[in-house]
Amino acid sequence: MFCRKWTVLSSIGRRLLNDYEARLSFIIPVCSKKGYSLCLDQPAIMKLDTAEFKALFSPELTTLASLFKKYGYELRLAGGAVRDLLTKIQPKDLDFATTATPDQMKEMFSAEGVRTINTKGEKHGTVTPRINEKENFEVTTLRIDVVTDGRHADVEFTTDWKLDASRRDLTINSMFLGLDGTLYDYFGGYQDIMKRRVAFVGDPNSRIQEDFLRILRYFRFYGRIAEHADCHDDRTLKAIRLNADGLGRISGERIWSELRRILEGNLAGDLVKTMLSLGLGPPIGLPVDPDVAEFDRVWSQQRAEYLHPVALLVALLRVQDEVMNFHSRVKLSSYERDLGFFVVEHRGDKPHVKPLRPYQLLVVNSKGKTRDTKEWVCEVLKYRGDSALLSEFEQWNVPRFPLNGNVLKERGVPGGKALGLVVHNLKQRWVECDFNLSSEDLLLLLPDVLSELGVKANR
Repeated sequence: MFCRKWTVLSSIGRRLLNDYEARLSFIIPVCSKKGYSLCLDQPAIMKLDTAEFKALFSPELTTLASLFKKYGYELRLAGGAVRDLLTKIQPKDLDFATTATPDQMKEMFSAEGVRTINTKGEKHGTVTPRINEKENFEVTTLRIDVVTDGRHADVEFTTDWKLDASRRDLTINSMFLGLDGTLYDYFGGYQDIMKRRVAFVGDPNSRIQEDFLRILRYFRFYGRIAEHADCHDDRTLKAIRLNADGLGRISGERIWSELRRILEGNLAGDLVKTMLSLGLGPPIGLPVDPDVAEFDRVWSQQRAEYLHPVALLVALLRVQDEVMNFHSRVKLSSYERDLGFFVVEHRGDKPHVKPLRPYQLLVVNSKGKTRDTKEWVCEVLKYRGDSALLSEFEQWNVPRFPLNGNVLKERGVPGGKALGLVVHNLKQRWVECDFNLSSEDLLLLLPDVLSELGVKANR
């Protein structure tokens, strides 16, 4: 499905897309004269010879390549690293595929005195050699899925590159790159990258039912690759809708790993609404009737300021209980959970005659880490779209409160809850005086504070 409708993007998003186009401009397919269809029958479609590709070849990678060649096993780059190289992005992680079985690799590395680590991956076909005691490489035997349950797969090893490519989720992730620069494309991934199209390998329904997390992976890569928000293939959307409940079988950690990257993507606002329209909300921990209007408002204004994915997501949630329900489903970190609670609690705070004052109080009265609370206040201000106040708050250095509990106890203030009330009251007065009260000034106020709070001092 080809779409001509333009989506309004932020200036940042437009720069990213322009940069993406520039990255693709260097590619010349070998088979272009005969049409792209031949590339699928003749998968070696082009040679890659870019600076990013050449930069991969550390002495350790050269050694690894030489070993596989010496023993007669083929070794190729696989998956995301190939996709990144085709868009002139330097890959952060390298995954390799090979025709050698794990036992053959271990025998080869043992004979050459190469140590292998992380042996738990061997049952899935992955061996990790440490070359020259400097660099680790994950090398996985070509595989086919023989049994799938929607979460995991039992695999068998193969030497057929096309069969391995056929088990992968998306065409853009199904390509291989030989270490001589030859690109092997069995399912049109190269063409899809050129057209910024995200498509499943083969039948979307079958691919999704092998691992329901692929639903979220589809949207994550759509946000990275696609230029327009609404150019989804109808058959793909139908398959996603039919299998939405399958996400309920996926662990919360895996759900959040994908969802947070969707929220960080260029088309997050539109993609989240598409996901909700397909029934993906409840299986991933969102309410049946999320606050889409509030989410729209926050997304439309947050383009100028990067908003934490949790702060953006809680725009869909109306109350703290919904934050807790989402956390229970996806297992947020304690920082993310508390950020969600904080934003929902303070996003609707009423304006103050001194606009900065309420946020300063939140920081100085915080029972947690001051740094965390200051970061959370910044997220609230981004959420509210108050760029001017955000700038002022970011420039504010948190002063140190001049008193501590020991000094107050020496002045007769009892410990426990009473001490906390006295400290809180003194901090309020200190803030109201623009943090200009010294310890001596505050101690002079202590009798009034004790009287106001009804606290009797110890003699």
